[in-house]
Amino acid sequence: MAKTNLLMEAPPYEVEQAVKRLGKNLRTARLRRNMTIEQVADKIGTGPRAVMDAEKGRLGTGVAVYSALLWAYDLLRPFTDLADPARDDEGLALDPRSGRARARSGGGLDNDF
Repeated sequence: MAKTNLLMEAPPYEVEQAVKRLGKNLRTARLRRNMTIEQVADKIGTGPRAVMDAEKGRLGTGVAVYSALLWAYDLLRPFTDLADPARDDEGLALDPRSGRARARSGGGLDNDF
């Protein structure tokens, strides 16, 4: 029995809207540059369907396609600031120990004898 990907079936509203907005923004960027879908697809090394899906904000479109489209339109620079640990105010407030490599669950034994 195949597992259902709930993120694709019922994503959080904010996630769905953000991806759709990104798709619309990418379409606007392409049109402002007077490029066809085929030209952009050739530039990033994919097929026209991937570009069309990204512009529609389809959740199943890979992050590599979205990233490549940002690169094609010279908009990749702001993307590199996404999830920057130095700008994560909430994360910094919650974890005063910076530089942890992985999370640990809190339900273990302690060595307090």
